[in-house]
Amino acid sequence: EDHRSSPEERLKGRRVEEASLLEVVTELMQRLGVDIRREYLGGDGGNLCQIRGKKILFDDLDADIATRLDRCVSALADLPEAASIYIPPEIRERIERKG
Repeated sequence: EDHRSSPEERLKGRRVEEASLLEVVTELMQRLGVDIRREYLGGDGGNLCQIRGKKILFDDLDADIATRLDRCVSALADLPEAASIYIPPEIRERIERKG
């Protein structure tokens, strides 16, 4: 009998890991003064913007978790202030891959 995880279980594990990383990225952004707004935007939305001097990240809840994480990592990478805080290696690697 094969006790290794099924493709479905591995995919679920990756989604859980991505969800955890997404939470860390949004917490880092909040520490840098960015408001996080989680909205249903049709799957194609979500990005960092500035409204009346306030930085806001729209996190599109219609997008899959991997896409949401990718957009949030990109937004974090675009913040010059991010250089002043500790960023965990798993997230820093994703930022460097974008560079």
